[in-house]
Amino acid sequence: MLRELYLLSAGAAQSVAVAVIPAFRAAAGAEVHATFRTVGVLKEMVLAAEPCDVLVSTAVMLDDFARDGRVLPASIRTLGRVQTGIAVRSDEPLPAIGNRALLRASLVAATGIYLPDPERATAGIHFVKVLRELGLHDDLAPLLHGYPNGARAMEALATSRGSGLIGATQVTEINATPGVTLVGTLPAPFELATTYAAAVCTSAREPELAQRFLQMLAGPDAFELRSQAGFEV
Repeated sequence: MLRELYLLSAGAAQSVAVAVIPAFRAAAGAEVHATFRTVGVLKEMVLAAEPCDVLVSTAVMLDDFARDGRVLPASIRTLGRVQTGIAVRSDEPLPAIGNRALLRASLVAATGIYLPDPERATAGIHFVKVLRELGLHDDLAPLLHGYPNGARAMEALATSRGSGLIGATQVTEINATPGVTLVGTLPAPFELATTYAAAVCTSAREPELAQRFLQMLAGPDAFELRSQAGFEV
């Protein structure tokens, strides 16, 4: 019988996990059932006792779950920090976002803004906060296009039509999406770097198998893979 591993992961780590899974499948003879969601949805899934052997989320959430006995504290491994960035379709000119004034002007000029769930996604929540701090939220609210996660938002931006469209999400999700280009990270004082980590769930059916996957994802052999994806490691 084929062994199985259930992975619940934040979208910021999707590109790295997808790259690791084939090697893990070949080495361990196990099938990986991977689910990629926003951090808010992941929390709901874990609390609802959805099947989970390995959990990838923010370091803050994993620390909370370690205290609650939902992940093994000793298994927590840091993947790295991910910045929140601005993207455009690859055939569009790059807007200037290097400081508060430039970012504000580029947002005012945007004809549409693509972002992950503004209520349950780390980058979506933060970007809406940025819009409020810039005094732009009410004016730009009709232009916001929210999606379940950053990957979906960037895919939609990549296939969009028209000019002046921009996106905002985690840098790793931008880098992983063909057809969009990273303009840059949010400038001070709006930058957001989120630390992500991975851990073995206490509900893991095969803890040793879960630990093996964790090592392939967060270990030194995947250092370059994580770095290329956009993790600051």
